[in-house]
Amino acid sequence: MTDTSTPQDPPAEPPMSVAEVADLGRAVLDAVGTAVVGMRDSLELALATLLAGGHVLFEDVPGLGKTLAARSLAAASGLDFRRLQCTPDLLPADITGSFLFAPATSEFVFRPGPVFTGLFLADEINRTPPKTQSALLEAMAEGQVTVEGEAFPLPRPFHVIATANPIEYEGTYALPEAQLDRFMVRLAVGYPSPEDEQRVLMNRVDRAAEVATVAGVVTAGQLLRMQAAVERVHVDADIARYCVDLAGATRAHRDVQVGASPRGAQALMLVARARAVLDARDFVLPEDVKAAAGPVLTHRISLTPQAWANGVDPAEVVRSAVAQVAGPPTVGRDRDGVGARVGRAGDVGREAR
Repeated sequence: MTDTSTPQDPPAEPPMSVAEVADLGRAVLDAVGTAVVGMRDSLELALATLLAGGHVLFEDVPGLGKTLAARSLAAASGLDFRRLQCTPDLLPADITGSFLFAPATSEFVFRPGPVFTGLFLADEINRTPPKTQSALLEAMAEGQVTVEGEAFPLPRPFHVIATANPIEYEGTYALPEAQLDRFMVRLAVGYPSPEDEQRVLMNRVDRAAEVATVAGVVTAGQLLRMQAAVERVHVDADIARYCVDLAGATRAHRDVQVGASPRGAQALMLVARARAVLDARDFVLPEDVKAAAGPVLTHRISLTPQAWANGVDPAEVVRSAVAQVAGPPTVGRDRDGVGARVGRAGDVGREAR
């Protein structure tokens, strides 16, 4: 007798809980910490950005381990990793790929570029011209690239981590505001403490090899499930308004010509939400927003010519906005899943406990 039944789809995996995402997030950070020393706060924000579906810009002096951090995050997160060293003669096709003639079939066949990966590292992105930098805009915004009028989807998840060297100007091209705005956060690593720098040296001695390796903690599929769990985290309307007010405060500052855009306010909310999940919470606190404000908003601010000439730091503008804008009273959720008003932002720590 012939079986005419149709095959059943495999059962869907149950949604990942906030506690599971937090545990896996800590495991990823611990794994990365075996190779990268002294960057825990920056790495936590970078991981929160990946969980929020965003892209990261590391801007700092050479030799601080930015490339190692990107490669280690990719390995621990189960993402395919490709690195492209940006140079002044780089062309957009060197990133996106191009059509090549195949003699065997007498046809033009698309050959994907290095951007077709899980995590794409654009190393020293400010060393390549704006035309080539812009080749990443569509990939970062829409998860696809268009070559000769034909769209090619990128794998999911897809993330970009770029590094930039802020101390050299010869042979570099500053990223335009439109490109900077596509990066959800801009992070500065900073020099390690003497103790951490000593650990870097001893780790190199102990492994007896130049390249540090990081074991995978999650798969790309699990990372997608973690991102889906972040999307289910509660965001109170007061928290959303707090993000809007902070972005608006940067626009009204006397030293700012162009302040943070609505995309900046949305990025602030998304990173704060992912940070809450890494802290094993299914709701966002004002402190999550404050912690993300600097990395999310600073690179979205254009100073007035006078402020720039006077050496005003955009980070100080964001700190001023955080200090002046009153935090919301909502810090948690009640049993029905509705935001619970238990006090002003200054009472968060006591009330949340």
